[in-house]
Amino acid sequence: MSRIGRLPIQVPPSVDVSIVGRDITVKGPKGSLHRALHPDMRVTMEGSTIVVERPSEAKHHKQLHGLTRTLVANMVTGVTDGYRKPLEITGVGYRAARVGDKLQLNLGYSHPIEIEPPAGIVFEVESPVRLAVVGIDKELVGQVAATIRATRKPEPYKGKGVHYLGEQIRRKAGKAGKIGGKK
Repeated sequence: MSRIGRLPIQVPPSVDVSIVGRDITVKGPKGSLHRALHPDMRVTMEGSTIVVERPSEAKHHKQLHGLTRTLVANMVTGVTDGYRKPLEITGVGYRAARVGDKLQLNLGYSHPIEIEPPAGIVFEVESPVRLAVVGIDKELVGQVAATIRATRKPEPYKGKGVHYLGEQIRRKAGKAGKIGGKK
């Protein structure tokens, strides 16, 4: 039995869950999420808990069991607490700012980069070098944060670029010829 898949999901009283066939809708204080689950997985509501069951011990069903349980648990967490992915910008003159709903990044290119947030995503600029992607859908928050990071990935020599807060950048040594003088 899947260790993750067999765990029941506790539903807080402020969250409303409706399961119709393979579609699940979770509504809470922060918003509403909808997802169509795999037809082989059976999701049932027992009191204030959600239980995910699989039809057989086949490898494919074992894989889907834990995945389905995690997706549903992320939906419940998203509508109650939400998700936040902090990013940091390092480099001289690199800055982030909000212009209306859009995020404007100055990352050393000849032009500023503007990123339009998808529905359900909000950009929070805490300082010119720190920002956060906030939303209720964990998958979407991670995808938007990865898109922002991809605009200027951190380079290994000086560490300049956009990186996740707390991410360790593996640094490389520069040119070895710069250390010694002329011979």
